[in-house]
Amino acid sequence: MKREKTQIVTSIGGQALMEGIMMRGPHKTTVAVRKSDGTIEMEEIHPLDWTKKYKILNLPIIRGVVNMIDSLVTGEKALMLSADKAMEGEEESFEPPSKLDEWLDKHFGDNIISIIMTISTILAVVFSVAVFFFVPTWLFNLAAGAFPFLNDAIIWRSAFEGIIRIILFLVYMALCSLQKDMKRVFQYHGAEHKTIFCYEHGLELNVENVRKQIRFHPRCGTSFLILMLIVGIIIGMLIPITDAILRPVVKILLLPITVGIGYELIKFCGKHDNVVTRIIAAPGIWMQHITTKEPEDSMIEVAIQAMKDVIPENGEDIIK
Repeated sequence: MKREKTQIVTSIGGQALMEGIMMRGPHKTTVAVRKSDGTIEMEEIHPLDWTKKYKILNLPIIRGVVNMIDSLVTGEKALMLSADKAMEGEEESFEPPSKLDEWLDKHFGDNIISIIMTISTILAVVFSVAVFFFVPTWLFNLAAGAFPFLNDAIIWRSAFEGIIRIILFLVYMALCSLQKDMKRVFQYHGAEHKTIFCYEHGLELNVENVRKQIRFHPRCGTSFLILMLIVGIIIGMLIPITDAILRPVVKILLLPITVGIGYELIKFCGKHDNVVTRIIAAPGIWMQHITTKEPEDSMIEVAIQAMKDVIPENGEDIIK
């Protein structure tokens, strides 16, 4: 995926949502959603922007951790907003509420959706930590019991654990792509990438021009996650601990460093196009064959609307 010499590089990025897209520019973040009546509704949301408010948080490595927290919080807010707007106008079920529904409505009211989403996010994080950190170490210890030579070098342990994590991630994303709603999210993901590429090529933002673009972008969040897994393998080689409980705990404590390094790598790949950056970006680009799908024209229209709303007039989004 070699860039043309005339292509610019923008700092504008996005996120696929439920029937919509969030685009984030240097001064504005917009959520555009296709509602059930076919109209596109747009709403501005406000990220944390800690790196802009506090210069010390914009230092290398640190900014990666801060920006990831910002992305998670802002992305969750945008996702909830898109879900609400996408379902507006749909026919409601006339089934009588259960006793549990009545109790939840009485005690939590309109906050119930936010509470459920928060609890779901916490449970998902706990489950992910258990699966991605403890299970690989446990599996290696089982393998090492059967094949003692694996204990001869820490490189075997780190490589084994890292490969297991990558396999688990691939299987998870592949299963997600089979689900109807997630497949549409992946299509919106493709629309987001294509629209950004169209803008970076200096073409007019219309459905025809966007459709011609490729859907694999080096600054994608998917690429960032894959890079984190690969960086984690290298960091794991520096941890001599083999205990099934202590080793994962140490890796979790070192996660900010993994995130920070991964962020700097993805940022570097976004700015430069050469043999080194293409090698670094290759695993993430390959993974995007799963997490991005070819979008419908109606999805591209949503992405264009969101993109146009965040492009600054003075070109501050262009990365020199």
